[in-house]
Amino acid sequence: MVPRHASRWLHLSGFLAAAGLFLAATGCDRTVKPGQLDQVAPTFAVNDGINAVDLTQLHGKVVVLSFWATWCGPCIEEMPSLEKLQRDLPDVHVVGIASQQDPADYRAWLLRHPITIFSVFDAQQKSNALYGSFRFPETYVIDKSGMIRRKFIGPQNWASPEIESYLKGLAG
Repeated sequence: MVPRHASRWLHLSGFLAAAGLFLAATGCDRTVKPGQLDQVAPTFAVNDGINAVDLTQLHGKVVVLSFWATWCGPCIEEMPSLEKLQRDLPDVHVVGIASQQDPADYRAWLLRHPITIFSVFDAQQKSNALYGSFRFPETYVIDKSGMIRRKFIGPQNWASPEIESYLKGLAG
């Protein structure tokens, strides 16, 4: 006979194993090497009535594509280092794609917190959907040939020597 606490443990461990298999089978892209790496970056065009970006127009340039939102604390946390990156490496084009529910909230936030990186509001969230990015911030490094070379999940220190050196190598 199995003691009661052991029976519960066996039941819980079976549940955890099943949950792990489910997560593995669903293809969560938060792995060491996401499936998007070394793939052609999906292209899109977004116009929010004030700013517009067409990713095809940036072909031939290194792009740091950041999906963010004004309600996202980690996004705001990394914004100063993205701005510093843009100042320090003008050959690297930092593009922010903001997504949230209300364009008026986005514009009001920009008035209160002016940022220097190029940012456009994607009300339909089509651009981040192309990349499968819904948990912000998520940032992609796209090389001059339009290939995704790196994916960063969560806030980064974009002014770190390692990241700047990597981006200089791509821009070189």
